[in-house]
Amino acid sequence: MCDTCGCNQPEDAVTFRKPGESEPTHPDHHHHDQHHDHHHDHGHVHDHHDHDHHHHHDHDQPLSRTVQIEIDILQQNNLLAQRNRGWFEAKGILALNLVSSPGSGKTTLLERTITAVKDEMPVTVIEGDQQTLNDADRIAATGAPVLQVNTGKGCHLDAKMIRRACDELAPADGSVMMIENVGNLVCPAMFDLGEAAKVVIISVTEGDDKPLKYPTMFAAADLCLINKIDLLPYVDFDLDKCETAARSVNPRLEFLRLSATSGEGLDGWYSWLRGRRIGP
Repeated sequence: MCDTCGCNQPEDAVTFRKPGESEPTHPDHHHHDQHHDHHHDHGHVHDHHDHDHHHHHDHDQPLSRTVQIEIDILQQNNLLAQRNRGWFEAKGILALNLVSSPGSGKTTLLERTITAVKDEMPVTVIEGDQQTLNDADRIAATGAPVLQVNTGKGCHLDAKMIRRACDELAPADGSVMMIENVGNLVCPAMFDLGEAAKVVIISVTEGDDKPLKYPTMFAAADLCLINKIDLLPYVDFDLDKCETAARSVNPRLEFLRLSATSGEGLDGWYSWLRGRRIGP
């Protein structure tokens, strides 16, 4: 699936499942993205053709083929992401791409957020993870519609997965779509899903140099939530240093400091959602 980061696998290794379903569903290869699939196949056929007829350049081919495949994958993803974005905007749906390292507290934050705002803004959730329904089951307990996308070896969601998930979930006009990406601060930075904003979540237990270690993600983000501030007395984490580091790679980045466990700072997050929401 992702030749850019080495987690290449067959597309049918990705499964989609709602809590309570006994069997996962697999992507329909003849779903309404045949144009997308055609170009992906064509890229591989062309690659094979070059290998057969230009053997004398074999020492240059692996690098050139890898670069071309990366470009093809990202271009195809971005085209579909723009279609997703137009669809979200037409329906007045605020789509957010939540990205973080594993253990940042994304799912806990989602649980708390859904419970707090569901009466004023309907929330639908796409859960991305390599395996298990654990996070989707937690979200389902809040009453929000949720679909688990298990990516197998894949380390990120892509625009095609979001398109398929939206077909399954049919989110309401004017709602909020929360996309909890796979826990990873590298590959999700490269793949546009069609979201209105990318929200990066870090916790004070991770180290205040995270923005310098993963600058691409912080450069792509619109909002940074610094979570677990209730643990500040027990960890070596400098809030100001972290924000300064992040602004060095993205001067426009907004910050909110909060704790999904204690509730501190969550009102600011809810206000941000209200301000970004498209629907009534």
